[in-house]
Amino acid sequence: MEKQQRLNAGLPKSAKKAAEIEPKKPVVAATVNQDDKAKKTQKTQKIQENDVPWLLHLDTPKRPDSSTLDLHPAVLTLGLYFSEFKIVGSNARCVAMLETFSKASVIEEHKPPSDATFSRHIQKHLDPQIAYLLSTRPMSLSMRECIRWLKKEMSDIVEEDPPLSDDDARHRLMDRIEHFIRERITMADRLIVQYGLQKIQDGEVILTYGKSSVVESLLLEAKKKGIEFKVIVVDSRPLFEGKHLIRRLVAAGIDCSYHLLSSVYVALRSVTKVLMGAHALLNNGAVYSRIGSAMVAMAASDKQIPVMICCETYKFVNRTQVDSFVMNEIGNPDALVNTKPTYNANHLDQPTSDVSVLTSWREQPNLRLLNLLYDVTPSKYITLVVTEVGLIPCTSAPVIWREYK
Repeated sequence: MEKQQRLNAGLPKSAKKAAEIEPKKPVVAATVNQDDKAKKTQKTQKIQENDVPWLLHLDTPKRPDSSTLDLHPAVLTLGLYFSEFKIVGSNARCVAMLETFSKASVIEEHKPPSDATFSRHIQKHLDPQIAYLLSTRPMSLSMRECIRWLKKEMSDIVEEDPPLSDDDARHRLMDRIEHFIRERITMADRLIVQYGLQKIQDGEVILTYGKSSVVESLLLEAKKKGIEFKVIVVDSRPLFEGKHLIRRLVAAGIDCSYHLLSSVYVALRSVTKVLMGAHALLNNGAVYSRIGSAMVAMAASDKQIPVMICCETYKFVNRTQVDSFVMNEIGNPDALVNTKPTYNANHLDQPTSDVSVLTSWREQPNLRLLNLLYDVTPSKYITLVVTEVGLIPCTSAPVIWREYK
């Protein structure tokens, strides 16, 4: 029977000769594995050749692997939205994250093990969910502040005396999240709009950059109040967020014009005020916002045009940063490549191609594409900051942070 099995496997009849041949097989497999590893190493080295060498400390875009994690489906969906930039903007990302934890049953449906209470196990349950969101796209500074606040709330529930029951602890945490969204984001934006209206007069020409939800609300409310003004929207690649803003403003009947960032000095000729949003306000008064904000603020300051920043106090962070390289987020460099070549009348003899001229940029070792998403605007270029506590100079940021931490 054994001889027949060896013959069917293509081995000699003799058991001794068959034993001499069989141990050689893993060597072939090992060689194949080594070849695969060598190919992967070469591919990794080739990708690193196109990276900017002095920004290797920043996280690069990557597709997270959720197959081995026990994650809530709502968190998986949210992570996909974040990674594909379907949800952008610090307020929108913070609200989406908190509502997913609270209203999407991540907290409500959690049942702790029999040997643990809800209040002591909920943080262990949320940690992998938060880590997954962090792996899909680096969290903004404001989102990190929200996570820090959420963990403090969970630790406060643990320290309650007498201890809360599982249902009471669950409802208390959900109520606190709802209260944070309502008080620190929704109501804060309404107060910022009321304070900002004091600075918009008839005949103003307001320039804004990109799309900020609170700036959009302020401009729409000013139109409802009957104030006559014009808006210039400055935008940049690759997200073109300003297109969404100008669509809303035009629908509301506001006189608008649209410029790219490269023509900001042309746009500033008739501007009386610059109004922008922020992703965070740092402890040294600098503004951390979408890439290009510093250029707009410096250009406006050069023309002696006041620059106003609309920012909620929950975005005030205990962090000092003087450049855009220590901490930032790198977007997908291929997003800068997705453009079609255009030809003017002098190039009609050249065939029009549907393929971008930089499609094979990774094949060129001396070419590097950099898609930074944020920059830092020094405080000297900021005239004032509009918050829910009033109009303040940006140098008051550490005082506000200590008050609301």
